[in-house]
Amino acid sequence: MSEEPVLPRIRPEIAALPAYRQGRQASPDAFKLSSNENPFEPLPGVLDAVVAAGAFNRYPDATAARLRERLAARYGVSPDEVHVGAGSVSVLAQLLLATSGPGDEVVYAWRSFEAYPSLVAVAGAKSVQVPLTADSRHDLPAMAAAVTERTRLVIVCSPNNPTGPTVGYDEFAAFVDAVPRDVLIVLDEAYAEFVTDPASVEGSRVRAVLGRPNVVVLRTFSKAYGLAGLRIGYAIGHTGVLDASRSTAIPLSVTAAGEAAAIASLDAESELLHRVKVIAERRDRLVGRLREAGWDVPDAQGNFVWLAAGDRTVEVATAFEEAGLIVRPFPGDGIRISIGEEESLDRVVEVAAATAPH
Repeated sequence: MSEEPVLPRIRPEIAALPAYRQGRQASPDAFKLSSNENPFEPLPGVLDAVVAAGAFNRYPDATAARLRERLAARYGVSPDEVHVGAGSVSVLAQLLLATSGPGDEVVYAWRSFEAYPSLVAVAGAKSVQVPLTADSRHDLPAMAAAVTERTRLVIVCSPNNPTGPTVGYDEFAAFVDAVPRDVLIVLDEAYAEFVTDPASVEGSRVRAVLGRPNVVVLRTFSKAYGLAGLRIGYAIGHTGVLDASRSTAIPLSVTAAGEAAAIASLDAESELLHRVKVIAERRDRLVGRLREAGWDVPDAQGNFVWLAAGDRTVEVATAFEEAGLIVRPFPGDGIRISIGEEESLDRVVEVAAATAPH
């Protein structure tokens, strides 16, 4: 007889689901370019705010009221039109649970953020993946055409992670018009602060101009503001939609330290956004050099670049790792390289030139 213990019944789709795979950690002599983190350390004032938050023996404010009020004033909305979560991905998970279940469909571009398929599966819904265009962009007309009476939510990622291009404002406005008003559209703008293309969609402007209650904008403090380790993000949307999201949230998941750090980061925004400009300029230089080295790099508007290595992805990623560069391979598709320290650029270009398509 088998000595294996009898386990509780697990939903088959969950049992088959791979766990989220974090970017590999780097050794002390390597550059970690796999997780789209901000390479700059937190500002002293932000660290001071985290220390001052203290009192880890006490529960945080479950509503993150101070941060919501600050963000509401920033975007010209009411505090009830702001929802704060443990990273923007957790808010997306809540929105999926609030809108989508067995028999429902969720539409998104592919390839896009790798957590999307898992989040949809956990909600019990079905993923409808719409291929990117040849230049690694969202095909919004095809996405609108994929919406059916079973569709409950559509995700638009701009800039698209991991390929880099943004969605234009005008094309997004047309897309919103094409989608039924009872279908939720989530504009995932985790990398919005790095965008330099003025034609790109901008979430708060979309909501102000279009005024559609079925559009929710996601933002995060993990990337541009450098708070990835504190897990804090937020949504801007209609109160009724966000109330549904709040009802599915794990209580008290936003820590007092995270809220304090986010507020301090907003206080230091000019200095932090100067760092963002440095990263964006570094990104643009790297894109130019990679193209000169022989790679067809898509427009990059986040804090990362994309190498469409296809079937050679694992081989090329191994070459980067052997050179002390930890990158993020997506086997069969390509490699995402985060913009890290200035000192990493020459090494990235050297490996890219040696592995460029012929």
